[in-house]
Amino acid sequence: MSREHGKLIIIGGNEDKNNDCEILKSFIEMAGKDKAKLAVIPTATKEGQVTGETYQDLFYSLGAESVEILYVNSRRDANKTEVMEKLQNSTGVFFTGGDQLRITSLLGGTRIDWLLHEIYSQGVIISGTSAGAAAITDTMIMEGIDESAPAKNSVALAHGLGFLKGAVVDQHFAERGRIGRLLSAVAQNPVVTGMGIDENTAIVVDKDDQIEILGTGTVTIIDGKEIEETNISQEDDNSPLALTNVTVDILSPGSRFDLKKRNLSLQGG
Repeated sequence: MSREHGKLIIIGGNEDKNNDCEILKSFIEMAGKDKAKLAVIPTATKEGQVTGETYQDLFYSLGAESVEILYVNSRRDANKTEVMEKLQNSTGVFFTGGDQLRITSLLGGTRIDWLLHEIYSQGVIISGTSAGAAAITDTMIMEGIDESAPAKNSVALAHGLGFLKGAVVDQHFAERGRIGRLLSAVAQNPVVTGMGIDENTAIVVDKDDQIEILGTGTVTIIDGKEIEETNISQEDDNSPLALTNVTVDILSPGSRFDLKKRNLSLQGG
């Protein structure tokens, strides 16, 4: 018998917190509406208390039933029973922005990492913004060069948390000119699908890899599986990248996309 999986809400950062709050409201709605029991994990930032309390207050104001902040600032914290207990009954988990390497280095392989995947397999909603978005996939952009032409070594990759397989996410995409580094990430391993998410924009991924776009920006999908020629491995430097036969799809809010079949359904279409 196959197990149910929750949905992923992957946010490109700087989501609206003051007006319609469309993305954050959608997170609460999917997590149970007024019965939503949320866990906020601000591990990515060293300002965890301030960031955690900001989202706690915001989620309460948007109608969540309960909001727990999980202060995980060391691998010892990530193995504490009291942290596990707070997470156990959650219907939605939210990773804040900051530094994605803090998330993976402090959580990876711990009890909380195991439990996160366990509750996700049972239907819990997992969401992350900015650094929290980058860490959701199995391949993670750790750092890279903004606003540059595609170059061979413009990005450094690491293992992410692995909730979404076969993908790599870049956030603040259009705002920080990150198409060059996402192309470089895909060129390094074309089996991975690149997803560049603009600010105040999110993708909702269901268990069948069907995605829906929320917010005000666009999502850029880069597929390198049919690449024919590339110079990515010829020299170990930052010289310009050459690629042929790369597929680029641009998705707008309201559209739906099948990551497996690469079928696009436009809003109203």
